[in-house]
Amino acid sequence: MHVGLNLIFLVPGETGGMETYARELITALGKEAPDLRLTAFVSREAAADTAAPWAGIPCVTVPVGARRRSEWVRGEQQLLPGLAKRAGVDLLHSLGSTAPAWGAFRRVVTIQDVIYRIYPEAHQGLRSLAMSILVPLAARRSHRIIVPSQATGTDLIGLLKVPAAKVDVVPLGLGTPAVGLWISDDELRRRHDLGTRPFVLSASAKRPHKNLVRLLEGLATIPNERRPVLVLPGYATPHERELRECSARLGLTADTRFLGWVSDEELEGLYRSAACFVFPSLYEGFGLPVLEAMARGVPVACSDRGSLGEVTGGAAVTFDPEQPRAIAAAIERLLADPAERERLRVAGHANAARFTWSETARGTLRTYEAALEPAVAGHTQ
Repeated sequence: MHVGLNLIFLVPGETGGMETYARELITALGKEAPDLRLTAFVSREAAADTAAPWAGIPCVTVPVGARRRSEWVRGEQQLLPGLAKRAGVDLLHSLGSTAPAWGAFRRVVTIQDVIYRIYPEAHQGLRSLAMSILVPLAARRSHRIIVPSQATGTDLIGLLKVPAAKVDVVPLGLGTPAVGLWISDDELRRRHDLGTRPFVLSASAKRPHKNLVRLLEGLATIPNERRPVLVLPGYATPHERELRECSARLGLTADTRFLGWVSDEELEGLYRSAACFVFPSLYEGFGLPVLEAMARGVPVACSDRGSLGEVTGGAAVTFDPEQPRAIAAAIERLLADPAERERLRVAGHANAARFTWSETARGTLRTYEAALEPAVAGHTQ
């Protein structure tokens, strides 16, 4: 079997959970099916990352820059089908929720979520328009669809009217694995002027549906003498300006840290030193950051929306993400109750162990086999 991997969407360091998915799946497929022939189709930005897992398999650079959405779409819809045919792939797997609508090969798409329908403000401008057109197109024209959670599958079937028979639920692994080196607590506190207060970590993309405004509003309700520092790592987005303005308006400038992109060693240190991890997202197709925190023994407080109930497995304090006081109450509960923190450390670690990239790879291989069987796929060109 010769499988092409559509990674045109990927800009290293800027694509969040979809990048983690691509990196970990490629590695896991190589271990689970060493005889599987893989070819990656990458953007110019991804081609420049010579240390990435896709650099270890045959690569075809699609001559587009993925930062420009018009170029990404042109590369995927116009250039990729011909390049994939020329490479002789039997099947093309698109990992980023969109996919070419045609091609002389079988087609699988992983649709990570349908947030563009549920929270349209999560995407802006051309990206919002592109998702509203291209995700339904990918769903219709692909032979099989992979989703990371049952919640996403239910949304996909209900909103896009996709036949349930061609949707496969394949959960992700536990996210980015822990690294062996990390920045010490003393150094982190010195570097970011954290003082001696406990700090709460919230690692997520700075986009509206991540609900960080309500997290800030919740933090502001905690009395000064009990208020932790909120640490927000992650690359800057257009939404960050609104978050900074909100922090200043609420009088939280001294209580929030916008770190920007941090190294793996620094992020590892933040996980290890954080009093708890808080994730107030309004919608998630899966929720990798929650598992990353749990795997490191960090007690988690998170939203009760979307797939997060599936992913947390009862090993987190959950809250209504539209209620800032509920977010604050969950944080205060963890800060004030050492026994609860310890319980969640143990439960979270056990829960995270349920999710492995090996199992993700095995589920993906089953989908490939089904897609290559015309009687099962039931798709017309």
